[in-house]
Amino acid sequence: MSITAKINRVTAFFAAIILLSSCEKVFDLPEEKDYLSPNLNYSSKILEPILGRTTISRQGLNTDNSTWPLKFEIVNARWGDGRPVTDLFQTRPVWVWTNEYTGDEKSLEEIQAKRKLEDHPLFEVRESGEFILWASSNNDLITPRAADSSNLPQNTRYFDVKVTNTGGSVVLKDFQIRPFRERPYFPSNDKNDFTGGDAPDPKFRNNTFKKDFIRPGLSGVIGKTSNKELVSNDDVKDVVVFIRPFTGGNGHNLRIKAIDKNDVAINPSKFNETRWTTMLHAFNMVKTNEYVQYDVAYPIPLTARRTNYSDGNTARVALQYSRLVFGGARNTATLSLNFAIFREGDWEIVFKFLTDDPKFEDD
Repeated sequence: MSITAKINRVTAFFAAIILLSSCEKVFDLPEEKDYLSPNLNYSSKILEPILGRTTISRQGLNTDNSTWPLKFEIVNARWGDGRPVTDLFQTRPVWVWTNEYTGDEKSLEEIQAKRKLEDHPLFEVRESGEFILWASSNNDLITPRAADSSNLPQNTRYFDVKVTNTGGSVVLKDFQIRPFRERPYFPSNDKNDFTGGDAPDPKFRNNTFKKDFIRPGLSGVIGKTSNKELVSNDDVKDVVVFIRPFTGGNGHNLRIKAIDKNDVAINPSKFNETRWTTMLHAFNMVKTNEYVQYDVAYPIPLTARRTNYSDGNTARVALQYSRLVFGGARNTATLSLNFAIFREGDWEIVFKFLTDDPKFEDD
């Protein structure tokens, strides 16, 4: 093809574009719009988050090939009897990550530099269509569901979701949110999910004098008096765990301790195989003859990312010690707990021996 022919072809191409543009103006052709499927929906419309922790609910969103970006908006929030719901949308400061948390941070200050406080409604829907209840929610701001009335319409919060793009909008009706009372830590089987009081012993649910306890993992822990391996389960509770606040800290302390059957603190040095400095993502360790204490950032774990200190859901504390047993072998004993703490403050994890003290001496 000659150069002249190529020039003519290019000229004709651009002329066609100009002609098409002119036709759109002359004939007032409509602009192309996005597609919004009438089948767009969520597979579940019931949300049951726990107050006091940041919870993201995806609820099985199916856009059915609708064109992004989509705008999601919570509308018509009401109680089942028609009263407007307003408590969900109170604005409070929440921690938002501005840089990626890796688990390799070397100080509390380095962690804090990667996040900032932003004001957000306690409950909102994101640009992705995911719902989020922020950790700033609590029992005082949002009344949690009750055991005997959580499913009654007049005690249930309903809302609709309006989804919009340039192709139009659709309103998805009758979502429900039924928030549970705060559980500041995990495991929380020692507390009643609805009242926050002591949970009953699973073996004696009707006996108000018997309560449930958090149970640690035990391996090779021998009783000093019984000379038998100690256990902790529904039937026998030789050792239990308390996760509880303490006073006198700096507002972001975590304390680890063990106490014997007479409530006397066991010197942490007895747990001679414990990796105190690498067990948790914590800083400024202080070791006394009663406990080991750290500075930490809350919540624990900080994110759902797997790190050297977290499986993405829980952190782990493990108290270990070794001793010589008959035959000259060295036995390593472990008391452990996978845990999470969601509320900022000063907390302690206490391993409590109930029936017998641990044997630290060699055989």
